[in-house]
Amino acid sequence: MLIPNPDPFQAIADRSRREILMLISKERLPINQVAENFEISRPAISKHIKVLCEARLVTITTYGRERYCELNEQGFNEIREWLSYYDQFWQEKLQGLEDLLKQRSKNKNNESN
Repeated sequence: MLIPNPDPFQAIADRSRREILMLISKERLPINQVAENFEISRPAISKHIKVLCEARLVTITTYGRERYCELNEQGFNEIREWLSYYDQFWQEKLQGLEDLLKQRSKNKNNESN
């Protein structure tokens, strides 16, 4: 039996799943209403939502006969941490480049005086 992969990066790799996340980021929506925004079948949307649930990016809540999708903020922590690491990495690299360019400019100005 296949064990579901709860990798949030794999979950957001698919364009339809990213679009689902964007839709439900605005408000909690019934699965049928989510499906109405796509030109793929309702079962296909359900499979995408299942992947998002397994990755802990979405939770499903049942109210009466309707099942609602909503974002699960904690599910985004792994993505946020990964992005934060690279954000810091590039800030440091760009700061180093800026410092180098300032130093070169300063050296050029000193040589011309």
